[in-house]
Amino acid sequence: MRTIGYTQPGPVSAKDSLVETEQATPQIGRNDLLVEVRGLSVNPVDVKVRSRVAPEDGIKVIGYDAAGIVKQVGPDVGRFKVGDAVFYAGDLTRPGTNSELHAVDERIVGKKPQSLDFAEAAALPLTSITAWEILFDCFALQEGDGIGDSLLIVGAAGGVGSILIQLAKRLTGLAVIATASRPDSQDWVRKMGADQVINHRKDLASQVKSLGREPRYVAGLNATGEHFASMVELIKPRGHIAVIDDPKELDITTIKPKALSFSWEFMFARSMFQTDDMVEQHKLLNRVSELVDQGRLVTTATKNLGPLSAATLKRAHELQESGKVIGKIVLDGFDR
Repeated sequence: MRTIGYTQPGPVSAKDSLVETEQATPQIGRNDLLVEVRGLSVNPVDVKVRSRVAPEDGIKVIGYDAAGIVKQVGPDVGRFKVGDAVFYAGDLTRPGTNSELHAVDERIVGKKPQSLDFAEAAALPLTSITAWEILFDCFALQEGDGIGDSLLIVGAAGGVGSILIQLAKRLTGLAVIATASRPDSQDWVRKMGADQVINHRKDLASQVKSLGREPRYVAGLNATGEHFASMVELIKPRGHIAVIDDPKELDITTIKPKALSFSWEFMFARSMFQTDDMVEQHKLLNRVSELVDQGRLVTTATKNLGPLSAATLKRAHELQESGKVIGKIVLDGFDR
């Protein structure tokens, strides 16, 4: 089968930063599906891994979102059958989705929304899992909770922010304050449903206070180190901060006077450690799929670069590294 990967970490500008290769069809495990990849998307984690992580076996294939058709099932699979259309985010410890065929544990796979094409569906899994776990695991909210409270989302125009706004508005009573720094990104987060929009290039605390709000919840999606002091200043006592990025250092002791809670959300934790509740990702993806087909959620795909190739995937990585991506960059599968 065809795959796209890299032989050594480095900048995307390197001639061989991403190359097409031929590899054997994956052998599936007892709980695995073998999926023909029809759509995929690019996330910040793709860029981080490609630029930092050396391959262990000559070449590393990455990619952490896919939608496709089940071609084969393992002997213990009970949730899917051959021919099913699925979508999922994969497992950081296994080969990625930048391939014709991909093996994945059924417990982290959902049924693809029928109303979306494969590339549109592939925009959603990783970011939906992340956003869902922020709301319902980190913040421990139940659906319908949050009436009278606010959620501040720092860096809201990217993939996670785009679906986090929607989930918060559709499934909770929270008012959403979204940060975005450019006119086009501000327009986008309003389209996703944000109640109020501020500019994270300016002082967060003063802007939030000027809105007359004191958020109980803050989601830091990027530049957490830059904004952490403001987050602590503006949040309600006994509030909760959840972050997904990698600040070099945080003075966590500053949250003590307000008795704040702090969480790091990492959606790969369940699959990496084969947790007892790993199947929760299957359940939440099915719920997201239902919400999409009901018209309550929309895809966050904003740019489709066409069929997967070394050139189109490299372009997707370049755009992701620019820091100006709105929503999600998607691709179709390899030309068949």
